[in-house]
Amino acid sequence: MGVFLKDFKNLVKLRLTLLVVFSASISFLIGTDGDINWINWLKLIIGGFLVTSAANGFNEIIEKDLDKLMTRTADRPLPSGRMNNGQALVLSLLMGIFGTYLLGSLNYLTGILSVFSILFYAFIYTPLKRKTPIAVFVGAIPGALPPLIGYVAAHGKIDHIALILFGIQFVWQFPHFWAIAWVLDDDYKKAGFRLLPTTKRDKISAIITFISTIILIPVSLLPTFYGFGGYTIAVVSVICGLIFCYQALTLVRKLDVKSARRLMFGSFIYLPIVQLVLLFNLK
Repeated sequence: MGVFLKDFKNLVKLRLTLLVVFSASISFLIGTDGDINWINWLKLIIGGFLVTSAANGFNEIIEKDLDKLMTRTADRPLPSGRMNNGQALVLSLLMGIFGTYLLGSLNYLTGILSVFSILFYAFIYTPLKRKTPIAVFVGAIPGALPPLIGYVAAHGKIDHIALILFGIQFVWQFPHFWAIAWVLDDDYKKAGFRLLPTTKRDKISAIITFISTIILIPVSLLPTFYGFGGYTIAVVSVICGLIFCYQALTLVRKLDVKSARRLMFGSFIYLPIVQLVLLFNLK
């Protein structure tokens, strides 16, 4: 049982999935306008976990042979042989169907967005990773859907607040993805993944990453500009954004894995801080 749970955790990419669920759950609370239906919030958390896990499962089925080539992923359940494609497919289908059912029970638009996120991530973004760095832009779309899905699950429709929540996470993903791609570039090359802006660790890739952190600052100010976020979130967003920019600028100057790793960990901290402060600083 312990081996199965460990393999299941790796199949669904548990840490990534929990970050996605966190993002969606915070946006759900933002969309409630203070009148929280905790049963629906629980449905969102469970449904979001299952849908994200299904997308990751399909991703690992598709990339099974590529995962064998990389040190970081060789011990995953599929490339290691501890789980076969049929088992992973059944698990992923069951999670996808049940997760979509739960999210769709909140409202039809949430269900549609959840299906779109699975299909887009698993069957469009995943194959593109070996073909072009544009895959990062494509992957940023399903990657930014969790806050949109969470908000729509509570609010029932897509409005300017939903789009702003989507936009913040969309832009955040570029320095996040590129920092990870820089750190793991040697491993990624074994599988032919082309995720850095120029497909290699060079000055231009670092500069593009730095520019993405600059763009994130004005985007993060949109909640205050459009009047649903207070001034506290504006101050916090600017401070976090400037720290993020400094980390990216350090990468431009040093062009080393250590700087990229700091930027990567900075991205993990940036998003939950901004989302939590926004939740508690709504007007």
